[in-house]
Amino acid sequence: MLDLTFLGTSSGVPTLYRNVSALAVKDSHSKDWVLIDAGEGTQHRIQQAKLSLQQLQVICITHVHGDHCYGLIGLLASAGMSGRRQALTLIAPIEIQTWLEATMRLTDLYLPYPIEFIDVCTLADGHAVNSRLHIQPHELHHRVPSYAFSISATQHHSKLNTAALTQIGLPAGKLWGQLQHGQAVEWQGQTLDPKDFVQLSSQTVRVLVAGDNDQPQLLASACIDAALLVHESTYDQLSLDKVGPTPMHSSAQIVAQFAQQQHMPHLILTHFSPRHHNTEGMQRLADEVRQHYQGSFYLADDFDQYHLDAEGMLTQVFSRMLTEG
Repeated sequence: MLDLTFLGTSSGVPTLYRNVSALAVKDSHSKDWVLIDAGEGTQHRIQQAKLSLQQLQVICITHVHGDHCYGLIGLLASAGMSGRRQALTLIAPIEIQTWLEATMRLTDLYLPYPIEFIDVCTLADGHAVNSRLHIQPHELHHRVPSYAFSISATQHHSKLNTAALTQIGLPAGKLWGQLQHGQAVEWQGQTLDPKDFVQLSSQTVRVLVAGDNDQPQLLASACIDAALLVHESTYDQLSLDKVGPTPMHSSAQIVAQFAQQQHMPHLILTHFSPRHHNTEGMQRLADEVRQHYQGSFYLADDFDQYHLDAEGMLTQVFSRMLTEG
């Protein structure tokens, strides 16, 4: 149903092994995809991950800090230079629109496609990307207004009542197919309505992707029925205690405890401080999660890919294991 590719997993600044924040969420059954955050260098990561800027439908920016948005304008410019003409939706704080418009004016940037900007704080009912994907923002707590985004994928099913069709004598074949696709058919002087012979059902899975946030409990209601939480874990708890509350970030312990309280099936942590970009630092984070959370979890690396299926099961399908030694 949903494929996730991490394009940047570092907080604050890029390092040799990790770029700053960006995450691609793709509909498994189409080429459409959504980008959450666009830190500096994101367009290079998109090229390396072999994602198409032509198929990008929506960009969501969680907040205005540079490690989450400084790559946006270059990405938009490259999309235009590579031939994009289709409108692109941008969901972000209003300051992003002001910055984009000023930069376009001051740098003579022309985009050959329209940007449909949506102020994230006005999006109470969410945004339908297409008939399958839906985005819903959720407020967080950080030094500037920050948001999480729920991305839901819905798969529709139609099951033909073959027993009923056999009972009335309709032979299997083309007419059965027409009914299953919602078309009425004529049979022995009567019109067969597909509603009488087709049972419709649907499955929905949802992933919740949070921006910077020091109060995971704000996502308690948003976590209901979500299969996966992706949340920043900038520090381990010891480092956060030393840094203090001013940066307004979460530790692995804080997020793990919250995920356990909410009975989250799956957890992926990202947005790691450069102080943890080594084997020992990542091990401390992993140990902290294991101590407080009993579900399945991952510490994301750049280019890691995950698949969330229709039953809400999460599988890691690719990992480059870029952590420094």
